[in-house]
Amino acid sequence: MAHPNQYKSNLRDVSFLLFEQFKLDELLGKPPFANWGKEECLAVLGEAYGWVQKYLGPYNRTGDEEGCRLDDGQVRVPAGFKEAWKALFDAGWRTISVDEVHGGQAGPATLALMVEEMMCGANTSFSMYPALTHGAAEVIIVFGTPEQQATYVPNMFNGKFAGTMCLTEPHAGTDVGSASSQATRRPDGKYDIRGVKIFISGGDQDMSENIVHMVLARTPDAPTGTKGLSLFIVPKVRLDGTSNDVTVGSIEHKMGIRASTTAVLNFGDNNGCIGELVGTVEQKGMSQMFHLMNSARIGVGIQSLGLASSAFLNALDYAKERKQGSSIKHWKDASAPRVPIIDHPDVRRMLLDMKARVEGLRALAVKLTMHLDRVQQLAASDPAAAEYHTGQVDLLVPLLKAYGSDQAFQVCVTAIQVYGGAGYLKDWPVEQYCRDSKIFSIYEGTNHIQAMDLVGRKLMQRGGANVQAFGKDVAQFVAANKQHATLKDSIAVLGQAMEALTGTGGKFMQWFGGGRMEMVPAVANRFLEMMAETTVGWLLLEGAVIAEAAAAKLPADHPDRGFYDGKRFAAQYYAQNVLPTVVTKAQLIAREERSALDIPIAAFAPE
Repeated sequence: MAHPNQYKSNLRDVSFLLFEQFKLDELLGKPPFANWGKEECLAVLGEAYGWVQKYLGPYNRTGDEEGCRLDDGQVRVPAGFKEAWKALFDAGWRTISVDEVHGGQAGPATLALMVEEMMCGANTSFSMYPALTHGAAEVIIVFGTPEQQATYVPNMFNGKFAGTMCLTEPHAGTDVGSASSQATRRPDGKYDIRGVKIFISGGDQDMSENIVHMVLARTPDAPTGTKGLSLFIVPKVRLDGTSNDVTVGSIEHKMGIRASTTAVLNFGDNNGCIGELVGTVEQKGMSQMFHLMNSARIGVGIQSLGLASSAFLNALDYAKERKQGSSIKHWKDASAPRVPIIDHPDVRRMLLDMKARVEGLRALAVKLTMHLDRVQQLAASDPAAAEYHTGQVDLLVPLLKAYGSDQAFQVCVTAIQVYGGAGYLKDWPVEQYCRDSKIFSIYEGTNHIQAMDLVGRKLMQRGGANVQAFGKDVAQFVAANKQHATLKDSIAVLGQAMEALTGTGGKFMQWFGGGRMEMVPAVANRFLEMMAETTVGWLLLEGAVIAEAAAAKLPADHPDRGFYDGKRFAAQYYAQNVLPTVVTKAQLIAREERSALDIPIAAFAPE
């Protein structure tokens, strides 16, 4: 049996989501996507799939094995990365959704992020460098002065400059407001920067000529906490070519994403680090950085999808080829022929479980990105509709980031289990997928931070109008399809899950109003899971309804029949095996069980 070690994707599922379920073609051919049509989008997806397999996939395993190294103060990336960096920007992959004003192709975010899924899945470590660069450039576009945009953005979109975001400090991780890096205004209007940042992804490398660090720091007269933070553009190398006193203290040696630099950066050790305030007003740093963080959290969801999808598809191929044991139907017959392990019921269960979760995550991702694209198209012509779509983006971001990353790791674990002992070996890709995916639930705000963001802010945004609109959308689907010939039982389970979710949301309001705040973080993660599972179940069932209708119009031997059947089976599996746990979780939250809150520290274990 061959030992493939390559990225795999499901382009048919992507095209189904884009053009059959979420109707991207309704947005194409009109501003701001006037130059795009369905055929152009499909061509880009097909070309991207081939490109990542040629330029990124071959360096995924070797990059993991070689890792990054710090050589006399300069980080060196693994072999092949420099060439891939140049090829990436030469091909224009990073500018699909960038406005033409900035040299981009003005395509939909949905298309760009489906391409990003392939980039991340093929080589997660490499893809972090250009993704962070893109995010930093977007912050300068949105908040920077025209001069800053002209100076930095073109070079960040052509690969000459890279970018990072620098938040975390030794004593200020999740508690960003404790950051102590200092920015002192100079007579020329720029700032002297001094401080230490840790866990900086892409903090140094030797692929680009320069690196633009987006640094959170505090001016001397600024108030404490997050309100006193400002954001600064701090290049590694000044525009005149001289050093800007940004040095690498060390790089981390990690469980996964080993070919992505994670650095300790020292700013101004020799009092020679100069930065520019983003825009013209101090103490706007957190709102500016959160624009980048929001994009980064969507990006983590896309990373999660890319790895989970490839893990599932690699495990599926292995299960079709690997022969072990006889069919359960012939378990008493020692001479029965050996069968592929996909014939064994438990392996089939694991494969369908992975399929449902992966396709559900992709549906969630595209649902979110379509809201983004509709905001962009409707902002000027229909502000009320744009406000609705913006509100749905706000709700779905923590779901995609947190649920997506948790599920990605679990899918990778399940994929290893399908392989058995072989999956534990480096001969196969799934063990690296598993190691690489663990960070997704930690960085860009831990998943508990996402849960607290959901219950503490998102549920109450616009006076609760966003979550009410979400509930209305689900209810309309349930009402319209409750008599569906093959899916009505599963759709009834979705209705029960939505009812349980709504009731639990009211529980949080009671705790907030009744001074019982400690209960909120104790169960916030569980509530996020409930909402994410309800959303994924809804989108899978919606896709299954569409697939059933499409299949009915096809001849029995049409190749799409199998694909459409798969959409129904995945939706039914998820509805009957995952959605019922939403009701169970609601019951657990309603108990207000306090053991984790009340246990004394000494009771965890003796000293």
